Amino acid sequence: MPAIFLDLDGTLIDPKEGITLSIRHALRELGADVPEQDELGWCIGPPLWESFAVLLGEKADLDEAVALYRERYADKGMFEADVYDGIGEMLEELRDTGLPLFIATSKPHVYATEIAEHFGLMHFVDGLFGSELDGTNSAKTDLLAHALAETGADPFRSVMIGDRKHDIFGARANDIPALGVLWGFAEPEELHMAEADALAGAPEEVGELVADLLGLE
Repeated sequence: MPAIFLDLDGTLIDPKEGITLSIRHALRELGADVPEQDELGWCIGPPLWESFAVLLGEKADLDEAVALYRERYADKGMFEADVYDGIGEMLEELRDTGLPLFIATSKPHVYATEIAEHFGLMHFVDGLFGSELDGTNSAKTDLLAHALAETGADPFRSVMIGDRKHDIFGARANDIPALGVLWGFAEPEELHMAEADALAGAPEEVGELVADLLGLE
């Protein structure tokens, strides 16, 4: 069975406000240096532990940092986001392929499901895969391996759509063709270096590129 896997942050929604403000909250509570919001865009995509290791150093109590982040994020940060223009139409077009659609995000599934429901995205998809609160499956490679096992999808006939190198690397590690999108949080060079199979500059380009990658009529 083929399937279409979609990243959430930076692909379907712009979560910058909620994520960066929650990171700043955690850093402030820890007494660490607090970068401006615009300096934290690179934190959107990787697992939180990786981002805090860079911000605080690997010897810091990363679990405490993540807990402080979630203190604010679970309260209001998760809904400080916007669906990108054209995403509803893009998802409708992908639904018209007849292939199952799944959200595949490094974000904990308990948050991701609530976010997807809040923004009306669950209406378009057949399911959602996210990480556990302890970090299990937060790496895209592990997450997509789990999603393939759960769905029985054929990786060679499926596609992963995402905005960061982590999405591309995770797809390639699982033999899934990867489509990078350029409206998220990576510069084009990041996706070229990760060797995405194709790049979409706007949501309206995705349907045709997916059809080309999967050989759909």
